[in-house]
Amino acid sequence: MKKKPLKTFTLEEQLDKHIGPAGTPEREKFEFDLQMDLLGDIIKKARQTQHLTQEELGTLVGVQKAQISKLENNTTSARLDTILKVFNALKAKVTFKVQLENEEYLFI
Repeated sequence: MKKKPLKTFTLEEQLDKHIGPAGTPEREKFEFDLQMDLLGDIIKKARQTQHLTQEELGTLVGVQKAQISKLENNTTSARLDTILKVFNALKAKVTFKVQLENEEYLFI
């Protein structure tokens, strides 16, 4: 008996099916939450690479250990200035890229 080939799906097709098409509120929330999770992971890895505890990083930034934990675990919305202070304390270079319809801005 001949096996029927498996149908494959792209990630975009799966996201559209299970979360919602791009541009819908559900998809926008998913994409935002994913970016915040990735940001938290980057902060945690950078902190660990420098052998800092959450408390030590918090002291460098001027916030409590709990705030660093919340940033790393995406359990709170952080202000941009706090995130920049964290990366500054970690001696990390931060670049922002803003894309509008017909324009692009890069902030270093």
